[in-house]
Amino acid sequence: MAIVTFLLIGWILSWFKFNSLFIQAFKELFHKEISDASYYFVLFCIGFIGDFILFFKGTYEIILLDL
Repeated sequence: MAIVTFLLIGWILSWFKFNSLFIQAFKELFHKEISDASYYFVLFCIGFIGDFILFFKGTYEIILLDL
């Protein structure tokens, strides 16, 4: 569920050009060119890590049962 949440947040932030800000900051910090796909992939990875932590804490099952 966190994966979908982070991707949705990333999509909404892209309306306000946050993706351009993120891409420019990444370029200045790491001297690497990235695209919008990389922006969404980073958000996907953050969501995956969140889901992974929830799953191993045992709270992931509780959240799914509440739906």
